[in-house]
Amino acid sequence: MKERGIAQQFSIKDLEHFTGIKSHTIRAWEQRYNLLEPKRTATNIRYYSGEDLKKLLNVGYLIEHGGKISKVAQLSNEALVEQVRDMQMEEGGLSAVFSQLKLSMLNYDETLFKKVVEEYSKDHGLDGTVLDVFLPFLSQIGVLWLTNTICPAQEHFISHLMRQELHAAVSVADIPVREDHPPIVLYLPEREIHDISLLFIHFLCRANGLKSIFLGASVPFNDLITVGDQFQNAVFVSYCTTHPSSSEAADYVELIESEFAGTENQFLLGGKVFEGVGGKERVTTVTDGASLAGLLFAEA
Repeated sequence: MKERGIAQQFSIKDLEHFTGIKSHTIRAWEQRYNLLEPKRTATNIRYYSGEDLKKLLNVGYLIEHGGKISKVAQLSNEALVEQVRDMQMEEGGLSAVFSQLKLSMLNYDETLFKKVVEEYSKDHGLDGTVLDVFLPFLSQIGVLWLTNTICPAQEHFISHLMRQELHAAVSVADIPVREDHPPIVLYLPEREIHDISLLFIHFLCRANGLKSIFLGASVPFNDLITVGDQFQNAVFVSYCTTHPSSSEAADYVELIESEFAGTENQFLLGGKVFEGVGGKERVTTVTDGASLAGLLFAEA
């Protein structure tokens, strides 16, 4: 019978990527404590189930918070889950949040995602949730995707839920009408589709009372020129993950400097792709989101 819930099969390397527990440690726990019971394929390759992964995430959480493997390994699955829940209620902690989000992603569980985000946001607000949880978690799942531990559908699912949270926050915020600050045009270059950081900047603009125009992902360069003609003192802001690539970043900055020469428009570009690439008159580059936000909201 096909297992319900998490339907994937996992290698021991997959477990290591998800939990941060080294493969040799997992094997040692198997041999000494019978912690997990891997199955074998028809070709005799060992694999682990979704239930194995959930158990190891919970075990790792208790160990990280002072538990002894010799005692934790003796707990039933029900007792294991109960102890994790009790400890989370006592102290919270990001490791617990990340574990729950991983389970939400694997199970396509929107209810669990909303519960985790709601609980964390109560104490830290949406801005804290994005900075502490969303952005670091996206980095984690980027590694999981690159190592083929998760499939693109799972990444798309969890990213979409994060976007929903940010869209909802922006939609209920007041639209600023300040005239003493230039409009901020938020966009991503052509072929760049990773827009969660940009949405967060959109949210921060609203929170700081600044007018922001959100153009979204993969905006053709000629459209930027058109928008610049209409808003001649606008600040264009972008945060790039993959496009332009590191090898293309200098050419992209030079193109902006050339096409917007003689205008009052400014560009603030963020992302590791701009490391070692500087602007001149029209462009300022930074390599991380904190620096970008610091420049953008310094005088807000």
